[in-house]
Amino acid sequence: MCKDGKILILKLHDKLLSLLLSGNQILAAHARHDKTIAVGDIYIGKVQNISRNINAAFIDLGDKYLTFLPMADAAGAFVVNRRPDGTLKPGDEILVQVAKEPMKTKLAGVTTRISLSGRYAVIGTRCSGKNTIQVSSKLSKKLQNRFRSQEALQTLSERYQVIVRTNAGTLTEDAPLLAEAKKLAETLTHILEIADKRTCYSCLYRSQPDYITFIQNAYRSEYDEIVTDLPDVYETLQEFYGDTDLPIRLYTDSRLPLYKLYSVEMRIQELLNKKVWLKSGGYLVVEPTEALISIDVNTGKCETGQNQEETFMKINREAADMIAQQMRARNLSGMILVDFINLEQKEHEMQLMEYMRKLLRLDPVTANVVDMTGLGLMELTRKKVDPSFAEQMRKDN
Repeated sequence: MCKDGKILILKLHDKLLSLLLSGNQILAAHARHDKTIAVGDIYIGKVQNISRNINAAFIDLGDKYLTFLPMADAAGAFVVNRRPDGTLKPGDEILVQVAKEPMKTKLAGVTTRISLSGRYAVIGTRCSGKNTIQVSSKLSKKLQNRFRSQEALQTLSERYQVIVRTNAGTLTEDAPLLAEAKKLAETLTHILEIADKRTCYSCLYRSQPDYITFIQNAYRSEYDEIVTDLPDVYETLQEFYGDTDLPIRLYTDSRLPLYKLYSVEMRIQELLNKKVWLKSGGYLVVEPTEALISIDVNTGKCETGQNQEETFMKINREAADMIAQQMRARNLSGMILVDFINLEQKEHEMQLMEYMRKLLRLDPVTANVVDMTGLGLMELTRKKVDPSFAEQMRKDN
């Protein structure tokens, strides 16, 4: 357990912030405006048109809120206004779930594969005939086998897709996981049963608040309490976690607001700056572009000393630590090119790549080292889940 780790939930200016702190560092951050449509919401949408050129359908969720559905996802569509035949046509009313928020010029994405996520499990409609139980690859083989052999989960998997999340590994017994999975399955069953009885554009399910999802996605070992100064948020947290051992505290000192106590404005500004200093005196320059994100590693004030190669390797390892942290904290995604300090020995370059792989495996979001380009740049990728933190802070979402 991280002794100085905390999750803060507070309002700053016009944003609701969720921050995972460890000491003086932000490990993860999330910012949102109140919004009517959110990732996880389930609707009956109408197919406006189908574009064969891009192999996608455009789905209206009401009030002309258009979303994007890949046609590869259309075969399993739950059509409610006619007998399903495996095809999709303009005018069809289908059950969809918001899967991706709009990013820059892109529409929000939806899926016909409906799923409900909890702290320990995800229960969803099956996309194939297999009734396997998927378990987080971050868990040990022993735990994976234990969860896959659970009879209750096997029974659920006969009807639904069952995914056991990494947080289940913190449980000393399986009862909380099984209870949550059963509850999610019951909710999903209810949604599917009422879908064909509701009118088009109806919202059948509102996703949980963003801060609940934020808590679920954080490793339990990274924080020892959740702190908020918002009474309504505190009440919601009690509803979700009141019967667990998760410490939740309502901060009430009006003389020293929560955002000042933890220097939130300063920490966020540091998270938005292009330049990130390293303890050695070196620094990173983080530059997002339309196509990719570039990160440049510089020696800065660091003195190289007699063994230049050793010094450069030390700075690069420190930079790798910071890059992994910044990717998660800033929610950087897509293609990321890193210009590390050039190393003379190929062996050191390979060691640096392996070290970076090790760091990225700790990220809750899938991230990988692809290779070194011909120009000596390390190519990384990170799955797109939400807009970057900078985008979240800039726009109304």
